[in-house]
Amino acid sequence: MTYQELYENILRKRSYLCVGLDTDPTKLPKHLLKHENPVLEFNRQIIEATAPYCVAYKPNTAFYEAGGAAGWQTLQDTLQYISPDHFTIADAKRGDIGNTSKLYARAFFEQMNFDSITVAPYMGADSVQPFLDFTGKWVILLALTSNSGSQDFQVLKYEDERLYEKVIKTANLWGSEEELMFVVGATQAQELENIRKIAPKNFLLVPGVGAQGGSLEEVSMYGMNSHCGLLVNASRSILYASDGEDFAEAAAREAEKLQEKMSRYLEKYLP
Repeated sequence: MTYQELYENILRKRSYLCVGLDTDPTKLPKHLLKHENPVLEFNRQIIEATAPYCVAYKPNTAFYEAGGAAGWQTLQDTLQYISPDHFTIADAKRGDIGNTSKLYARAFFEQMNFDSITVAPYMGADSVQPFLDFTGKWVILLALTSNSGSQDFQVLKYEDERLYEKVIKTANLWGSEEELMFVVGATQAQELENIRKIAPKNFLLVPGVGAQGGSLEEVSMYGMNSHCGLLVNASRSILYASDGEDFAEAAAREAEKLQEKMSRYLEKYLP
């Protein structure tokens, strides 16, 4: 999916919502346990219910890797339920030396056909470039994350700038806004104004709205650019809105609430 196609989908749906498919088998509604694959059935119903209100889906691969070969198959099967007009993100946080990164890229881009993958930048250019070599695919680089540990390294001064600023500026020399996004946590919303000075055109993947308490309005106000430039992720607040037989309907209601707010913010903040 291209930059322009993603932007057009956002305008068409009046939404920049990404639904995180971080499906925990221990939190599934009990009535699903009768299914041969309860996780897959849960994902199917969540996708079907939320598809009208979101533009992207982001499975965190750890929730599937933990199930071994069967878990990987569930992830692959889940992707079959996602329509081509939804942007797909493999939240895998990979990052290793060149040959290994190339194989990771092949796994997620060729074998599983994700549109994008999250990548850790710590090992530098030669660990990221193999992902950027795949035409039509995206790298979503960790920049300023929403967890408390982000303060350990990401905001430390490096010469005359903070480490996350150095990461963004350097990475933008490796790829264009047509193939490179950055992760910025919603709990860091006020930093978005600064980030937009150094990454004015890039899309930003923003987790932390919902269960983690990030402010959608602040993220929109400080982070939106002329093409929206935001994918705001919500996972638990949507997935586990109900633990009963109405879980999919409850998920749809939560997704719709966010979409309605996003529609207003698009009108208010889009230049």
